[in-house]
Amino acid sequence: MGPVCGLILADLGAEVWKVERPGRGDDTRHLSGFGAGFFTCFNRNKQSLAIDLKHDRGRELFLDLVAQADVVIENFAPGTVDRLGIGWEQCRAHS
Repeated sequence: MGPVCGLILADLGAEVWKVERPGRGDDTRHLSGFGAGFFTCFNRNKQSLAIDLKHDRGRELFLDLVAQADVVIENFAPGTVDRLGIGWEQCRAHS
């Protein structure tokens, strides 16, 4: 649901930042066949940022973005953002 929520906001004119891992980026960038257009379709009008959320500096950069944001949408498996140190409590403390 994350890609669609961001897509709707971006299509309505919101500035949407998509955080991707450095190097390879979002896995959907590399789909082929029927999935080849997924990334461009669901990520149009978004700005991509490469941030390594597994490192302290990456988490700091992400939380700096949170401080500027009105909304944070995440699409990780349950518990992942807490393990990365960017869960609700950390985001709330920086907003």
